[in-house]
Amino acid sequence: MKTLIVYDSAYGNTEQIAKAMGEAIGDGARVARAGDVDARGLQDYELVIVGSPTQGGRPTALVKGFLRRIPDGSLGDTGVTAFDTRMDSAAQGFMLRTLMGVIGYASGRIARQLEAKGGQLVTQPQGFLVEDKEGPLSSGEIERAAAWGTTIVRAFAASR
Repeated sequence: MKTLIVYDSAYGNTEQIAKAMGEAIGDGARVARAGDVDARGLQDYELVIVGSPTQGGRPTALVKGFLRRIPDGSLGDTGVTAFDTRMDSAAQGFMLRTLMGVIGYASGRIARQLEAKGGQLVTQPQGFLVEDKEGPLSSGEIERAAAWGTTIVRAFAASR
């Protein structure tokens, strides 16, 4: 199955998650930074996964630009899902935890944009935790990303 994992990464954490998923998915998976992908050539892939760090509840400018460049309706029968890296809201103080609950996270916004371009959501978006703004990833997140990658593939196969 031809799979494309598109990401942006501010401190390397989101890149680590993307690569772990790509390795778990195996043959046919391409992992690439959003700036290195032609958003008009996605019809060559059966499954497209997009990830970004959460910045102010949204994806990075690079990922937002990538999503905007995807032609309307071009994802047709393509399976899609999204992920982000984020700080654990439960570990934050009341004010920041409340703010995070209000503004949300990047993965949901990415998934909605992929669906708006015609993609078929195969799994709910996922968030992976970082210890602080610059990381590192929380313990076990690389393994969880790899496991999620195989879950995505199974969900996609079941949807066909």
